[in-house]
Amino acid sequence: GIKKPFTEVIKANIGDAHAMGQRPITFLRQVVALCTYPNLLDSPSFPEDAKKRARRILQGCGGNSLGSYTASQGINCIREDVASYIERRDGGVPADPDNIYLTTGASDGITSILKILVSGGGKSRTGVMIPIPQYPLYSAAIFDLDAIQVNYYLNEEKCWALDVNELRRALNEAKTYCNPKVLCIINPGNPTGQVQNRKCIEDVIHFAWEEKLFLLADEVYQDNVYSEGCQFHSFKKILYEMGPEYYNNVELASFHSTSKGYMGECGYRGGYMEVINLHPAIKGQLVKLLSVRLCPPVSGQAAMDVVVNPPVPGEESYSQFIKEKESVLNNLAQKAKITEDMLNKIPGIHCNPLQGAMYAFPQIFIPSKAIEEAKAHKTAPDMLYCMKLLEETGICAVPGSGFGQREGSYHFRITILPPVEKLKILLEKVKDFHIKFLEKYA
Repeated sequence: GIKKPFTEVIKANIGDAHAMGQRPITFLRQVVALCTYPNLLDSPSFPEDAKKRARRILQGCGGNSLGSYTASQGINCIREDVASYIERRDGGVPADPDNIYLTTGASDGITSILKILVSGGGKSRTGVMIPIPQYPLYSAAIFDLDAIQVNYYLNEEKCWALDVNELRRALNEAKTYCNPKVLCIINPGNPTGQVQNRKCIEDVIHFAWEEKLFLLADEVYQDNVYSEGCQFHSFKKILYEMGPEYYNNVELASFHSTSKGYMGECGYRGGYMEVINLHPAIKGQLVKLLSVRLCPPVSGQAAMDVVVNPPVPGEESYSQFIKEKESVLNNLAQKAKITEDMLNKIPGIHCNPLQGAMYAFPQIFIPSKAIEEAKAHKTAPDMLYCMKLLEETGICAVPGSGFGQREGSYHFRITILPPVEKLKILLEKVKDFHIKFLEKYA
């Protein structure tokens, strides 16, 4: 009942597209609806291409029902569709359905792979190299598995570029206290929004090959690329093009999801991982481990199938599907530019170009008096900033300390998902707040 200086809380803290007003893709919802309630297959309200996909998925289900368990790796025909999608995406690089594992969102795949990679004790305990700033799933999973977190820093001055010299520094330091075996890459980046170029990916793959590291490529934002001159390159494709010495030896797990991209279907918890060059005995253990959770949500598997098997030219749903997909991605590109431009006009805030994904991670100047107040409250300075931002404006952002950042630098993360007009209001409120904050603590 206490009167607040705002009328609503704007949840800019989480990449939940539909919660922020993004409309679902019609075709995806039609296929999942038909799978969920097959009586609709007789309805003239649904297009034939959606019915065709639903029938195929249902034939892969026990008793032709989404309510049955599936194989632990997921429905066979969907894994085949994922393999075909990867081959198309990567310009003909072969993909084997047997290397595809359907997962409960990308998170389930990432934690499952980490589980089978972590071993040893003391100085032989597995070290997992993660980018800083990072998506906190990684630090949480590493902590949960009692593995060792090895930080490597992205270069903010160079638009959050990944530098192999920094990887080498982090690896060599870590060797004194653990056994670094895993290297995680998030591309396009979360929370930083950068898109790695081809040369960078080649350098990382060469480094992993040289040091015998298992590569985890988190590629859930592969559809979210906005800046001109930027292009998504999958680690699998570049690995293949680097030749057999690399392609036959580097162990790689790559992840995708229904939650991001143009779909934004977070709630379905659909995802997949492709794992290559895993030793057959280890592969057997992975399947065994996945069997413990029986199978991923079957409606999520169906949603993932639509992502990898969308309408094609000549099918009746194609024109509407393309129109909706391009509308979402063009809208996100527009919002990325608006966010970058408006943040950079605020004194004491600097934001790198938002090349991809769906977040801004601007650096903020925090005066020394505010830093002292934060210390007195035993809290991080950017946490103090974000709490005051919430209390005074209703904008919920995440402090940079939640993702990791270089000592002495401060950031916050906000999503670019709110509708354009609401996003502009949000950014104006951030501007007004920041100027008052600087004046108060100057």
